[in-house]
Amino acid sequence: MEKRHWYVVITYIIMQFSTILGVPLFVKLGVESREMAVAYWLIFSFFAALILILYLLRQDIMERHRDERSSVPTAITWAFFGVFLALFAQGIAATIENRIFGIEYGSENTEFLVELALTTPLFIVVTSIIGPILEEIIFRKILFGTLYKRYNFFIAALLSSVVFAIVHMDFKHLLIYSAMGFTFAFLYVKTKRIIVPIIAHVSMNTLVVLIQVVFRDEIEKYQEQVESTQAMIKFLWTHLH
Repeated sequence: MEKRHWYVVITYIIMQFSTILGVPLFVKLGVESREMAVAYWLIFSFFAALILILYLLRQDIMERHRDERSSVPTAITWAFFGVFLALFAQGIAATIENRIFGIEYGSENTEFLVELALTTPLFIVVTSIIGPILEEIIFRKILFGTLYKRYNFFIAALLSSVVFAIVHMDFKHLLIYSAMGFTFAFLYVKTKRIIVPIIAHVSMNTLVVLIQVVFRDEIEKYQEQVESTQAMIKFLWTHLH
């Protein structure tokens, strides 16, 4: 791995752990609640990390034209279909988790991020844009890209996707995050353009977050109806047998 790439990874790690000091600092500065302090610090730290990482990767940006990349129309096509491919992979993984391992649908990590977005709407910029950009740079361009030079696609995608999943700290849904990681790695290899998985990742996150925020009340009502129906079926099954 290039030295500048190590600096990028270190920057990302520092950003991830910076909440330990940053959130209490914002609370002391008078932010109304801890939730808002978390949201504001994440906005600040993610944006600062993105600027620094893009600066560290300026050589990569200048040299990108040397790669045998797919054409612009092809890249746009894969970026568009990549959104649906990622959602499809996520859906398959969620079904496997539920049917085989009994893991319920829904993610506590996603719910937490949605709560922050509801508290501080500007936080959507982090979950929908800055976060996915940083993740694709770290886990696809650098980690997967480094592994892919030494191993085949499956091994490189597997290792980088598992790390990608672990970093989200939502261990019940490792399979879902790993499936997403495989999808984005495929898009990167297919087009040799990191912008393609970035666009797909940004679009998918934006779609999911907006649905969760805009249709939150409708989703909660639907969940209540499903739970009520399941409870009724269970009651009838228990008392009729």
